[in-house]
Amino acid sequence: MTKAGGEPHEAARARRCHYNDDAAPLDQRDAFERDRDRILYSSAFHRLAGITQIVRAGELDIFHTRQQHTYKVAQIGRRLAEHRLRKQADAAALHGLHPEVVEAACLAHDLGHPPFGHAAESELDNIVCDPTICGGKAEDADADGYEGNAQTFRILTKLAVRYGKDSPGLDLTRATLAATLKYPWLRDKSDAKKTSKWSAYACERKQFEWVREGCRDGFKTAEAELMDWADDIAYSVHDLEDFHRVGIIPWNEVVSEDLKDRVVRGAVTVWEKDPSVPADARARMDKALERIKRKLRMFPAVTQEVYDGAREQRRQVRNFCSTLIGNYVRAARLNDTLSGPAVIIETDAADEVRLLKYFARHYVIGLPALHAQQYGQKRIIRDLFEIFLKEGKADNLKLFPSRLRYIWEDNSDDKPARLAADCVASLTENEAYQLHHRLTGTNSGLVLDPIVR
Repeated sequence: MTKAGGEPHEAARARRCHYNDDAAPLDQRDAFERDRDRILYSSAFHRLAGITQIVRAGELDIFHTRQQHTYKVAQIGRRLAEHRLRKQADAAALHGLHPEVVEAACLAHDLGHPPFGHAAESELDNIVCDPTICGGKAEDADADGYEGNAQTFRILTKLAVRYGKDSPGLDLTRATLAATLKYPWLRDKSDAKKTSKWSAYACERKQFEWVREGCRDGFKTAEAELMDWADDIAYSVHDLEDFHRVGIIPWNEVVSEDLKDRVVRGAVTVWEKDPSVPADARARMDKALERIKRKLRMFPAVTQEVYDGAREQRRQVRNFCSTLIGNYVRAARLNDTLSGPAVIIETDAADEVRLLKYFARHYVIGLPALHAQQYGQKRIIRDLFEIFLKEGKADNLKLFPSRLRYIWEDNSDDKPARLAADCVASLTENEAYQLHHRLTGTNSGLVLDPIVR
């Protein structure tokens, strides 16, 4: 991030939205340390313990929740930043790289995920902008739809509760907020790049523009780049570890010469949906698979045995994951100039991570049982949204759990559909199930038992 508002570089990065209270005499922390701690202690972060990573939170203890995934993203992100500081001190200074900022952004990166993960995110995106769902009134709908990254920014800058109504959000520094912007633009349906992924809604335009002052147009900050890469590493490695343990990933099939063509062809087909897919995508996926297979041969218990938790199996799985993560952490380097992306990922590592992510998509996300489960979850999301929207517009806030009422009371300038989506997205999955039961009459629950605390 370059200079902003005529201030010195670091002073501009460390400015806060509201109080700029970094000189608090009784606080031993610096501005970025405080950001990290505020996110960690927020209600939004606590909620992630009850949110899906891929399989529904609470289904089996073996699966990562969204919060467990986030802890590992934060650990990897911090190690990425520390490694670059040791190896590229001058480039780190050029980009203003700070490990606390990277870790804070990693801790925040999934706060906007609604109950039931990406399935619910897609459902909310469809209904928030649909006037027919919003009582036929276009003015109640929000053309921005719903996106988890944009919801994260909204939580950090508007919905999170720390100070009074006049100072909403967590009052984070410009640097930390910029580091959470994985897609540093608003939604623009005329631009294919900005249609399906974006990092702020139009109703937070003012905050977004303040955060992006001094940033290079269209480029993420170095800290945002490292957060994004840490997320990819954790997703590609730890999710596959979960599904290896329950026998869903058939590694013998992955390493089979007979089935190699099918694996590679599937990964390339997914990649071809990206307009920037290279002409040599097939060759690159071929080579990436061969490199992953060479690593797997060092851990025969992974590919040759049905996992049952035996000590040697656990040791080999752990060391396989550690080998991958170490390789991918070392594969990131900072750009020595301010031209182009701030972080450059070695092509081999990027290709391997892309292939590993495809394994999760192919073997896990495509499970019929998961699709059936998501069908029902989308119905819950839609029902809750419609109830919150109808009753919120009618000012019938007594129906709402106390924790959600302030959303409508403090943000009356925003579209009703946005506020209804905020209420849905503030729930854990267990809360969504129980609240849906009570509001639809399928299970009344206990009067003295508050569902949402």
